[in-house]
Amino acid sequence: MRDLAEGVTRFQRDVHPAKADLFAHLAAHHAPHTLFIGCSDARVVPELITASEPGELFVVRTAGNLVPAHAPGADAVTAAIEYAVAVLGVSDVVVCGHSGCGAMTALAEHHDLSGAPALAQWLRHADASRARTAVPGDVPALVRQNVLAQLANLATHPPVARALAEGALTLRGWVYDIATGGVETVETIAPAGARTTAPAA
Repeated sequence: MRDLAEGVTRFQRDVHPAKADLFAHLAAHHAPHTLFIGCSDARVVPELITASEPGELFVVRTAGNLVPAHAPGADAVTAAIEYAVAVLGVSDVVVCGHSGCGAMTALAEHHDLSGAPALAQWLRHADASRARTAVPGDVPALVRQNVLAQLANLATHPPVARALAEGALTLRGWVYDIATGGVETVETIAPAGARTTAPAA
């Protein structure tokens, strides 16, 4: 905890004063251009990967960058998607998977998750991803297919479907490689439903 406290001190001493005008503006304005849905993995930092300033990304992070398909009732992911798209009016949504994903590795390698029942239940949102992966146990392929499956789930949310139909939103699927820093675009769904999918590696 002391390291975090020291980080706060450095932020207050060095970072905040250097961006004082930006933070003064952000205190009264919240207008991100992109909803970034990524994995909770500590190695995946959306603002770092995209070199974004505070205020540019509305970030949702879940284990395995999973997006439940729209269903009756409310949950945190659905509420965040609704707020970002319908209220804040973001113009882009990125679903970003990554190399070495623990959630995808657990699924691909059939890890025993009996000691983590909530996690096991959550990972059921990747059932379609596993079904789409041609070679069982191929973690990189599952990571890629999971991004595609979660984009499909994302498009079931009414605010997303409406914004796509109105030509106001673009969905992008990325896979980030931790070792190299590379970011591969695996699919882009442009307004009015135009779709570009990168060939499988």
